[in-house]
Amino acid sequence: MNEHDERGPTMTGVEPSRLDDQQLMKELETIHRTRHDTLLYASNDALRAHNDRMAQLEGEFLRRNPNRPVAASRTREGARERGSGESATPRS
Repeated sequence: MNEHDERGPTMTGVEPSRLDDQQLMKELETIHRTRHDTLLYASNDALRAHNDRMAQLEGEFLRRNPNRPVAASRTREGARERGSGESATPRS
């Protein structure tokens, strides 16, 4: 098996579970950086492939990091209090 797995006629990429943590973060950074242009200018097929790949990568990240720090300001309650000057930095 080579390092690229087929995911339909147009999508290829390394299975997220086969990436080490550093590679996974790099893939996530890249896909998030390209998201806006993909949404605005890509074909429907390219957008669908982007959605699928992003979901796979994010799902793998969440699987590996079930207890990741969550910033209080990124919760529903925290959003209501944003005007109080609370930092968006996550607390461990």
